Amino acid sequence: MSELTFTHTIDGKAETSKASFDVINPATAQPFAKCPDASREQLDRAVAAARTAFGPWKRKSFAERRRAITDFAHGLAARIDEIGPVLTQEQGKPLGQAKWEIGGAAHELEAMCNMELKPEVLRNDGKHRIELIYHPLGVVGAIAPWNFPIILAAHKIAHGLYAGNTMVLKPSPYTPLATLLMGEVARDTLPPGVLNTLAGGNDLGAWITEHPGIDRISFTGSVPTGKRVMASAAGTLKRVTLELGGNDPAIILEDADIEAITPSLFRGAFLNAGQICMAVKRIYAPEKLYEPLVEGLSKLARTHRVGDGMEPDTEMGPLQNRMQFDKVMDLIEDTKRHKNVRITAGGHSLNRPGYFIAPTVVADADDDMRLVREEQFGPVLPVLRYTDVDDAVRRANDSPFGLCASVWTKDFERGAEIARQIEAGTVWINHHVGSEADMPFGGFKQSGLGRELGMLGLASYMEPQVVKVPLA
Repeated sequence: MSELTFTHTIDGKAETSKASFDVINPATAQPFAKCPDASREQLDRAVAAARTAFGPWKRKSFAERRRAITDFAHGLAARIDEIGPVLTQEQGKPLGQAKWEIGGAAHELEAMCNMELKPEVLRNDGKHRIELIYHPLGVVGAIAPWNFPIILAAHKIAHGLYAGNTMVLKPSPYTPLATLLMGEVARDTLPPGVLNTLAGGNDLGAWITEHPGIDRISFTGSVPTGKRVMASAAGTLKRVTLELGGNDPAIILEDADIEAITPSLFRGAFLNAGQICMAVKRIYAPEKLYEPLVEGLSKLARTHRVGDGMEPDTEMGPLQNRMQFDKVMDLIEDTKRHKNVRITAGGHSLNRPGYFIAPTVVADADDDMRLVREEQFGPVLPVLRYTDVDDAVRRANDSPFGLCASVWTKDFERGAEIARQIEAGTVWINHHVGSEADMPFGGFKQSGLGRELGMLGLASYMEPQVVKVPLA
């Protein structure tokens, strides 16, 4: 990475900082690049630039903003081959998946700008015409996570900017570099100040959430951090969207074709080393299908190629950081202390540098285990038995989380009936993991507040206003 220089983007210009921090390659556990560490003064100037840009930007039409964001999307797509290796080295995912993420972000930026909140007449009774209209909020503080730093930032950028707001975007300090390159694209395609990108640690995040010049916070990350964000934003009653963790259940019905669905379940659990908020985190399987499912998942786990994401045959990379690696290994060790539990694949770290854990399948798990109760956010999958589907739904709902879930069956309507009983923001039939530009995404319970994507997501970046006009 010595040939690349990473800079913040403030008011359309590149800036470095006096301070910097190391960025670790999780495949080696060694630093591979330096990242500038933004100061409070730089944040203040970024917010001021966004505030200045807000007036002209909000006065543009949806169509004009769509054209500018489309230019940004095309600029991002044009740099996939450059940004992809940076994303792999800072995040750990295989290069093909990193390039897919960047390409997906470019696609989502365009797709999310194909909707429009139009004024709505609520009443026209001859005496009054009552209209509902929407105004952009102002300056958005967007804080993106380390598991999918580019595509999840793109979701915030697309609707935030398309709605007429301007933005200060902060990536995770674990994965800041590809996002700073994303900021370079903004310099060439968006008006100065519309999108500012600043990298920094936890202090920068706290400064953003409490900053009086920021009107809205969009945060994606863990539940504990989300609670701190909400508390910090309360000082100025900022509008807040929190997309937090999940402990997503998959319920297999007795008529499911185990041979056909096992690869999809495996991918839903182990993609990105299980570091996906909406990943399959626990499976409930009926007795007669239980052992074939466990064996099928275990076979895939044993043959899944784990390695450095820059190696062409790698299917799964390392966990992204040492803290997450230690958490997942602690869950594995806790699981081993349960006498009746079987670890049918994995159950250990790899004997090599980096934060690698073998894909792990746990059979005969019970509901009270930490691995079942907590969000593992790593490549460890518990499989639980059930005899009554109503009981399986009850157990699936017995969680403080409620992000996503799935039901697997040949009877789609029965699957949909069961899906409606699950307490989760999104429930799929015969599928797990994914988002679409026009599909609202968010969680029940402690999995978050509000929605990203879809018309609900777009509306969350605007303030509704009622205008009552007398007609006589």
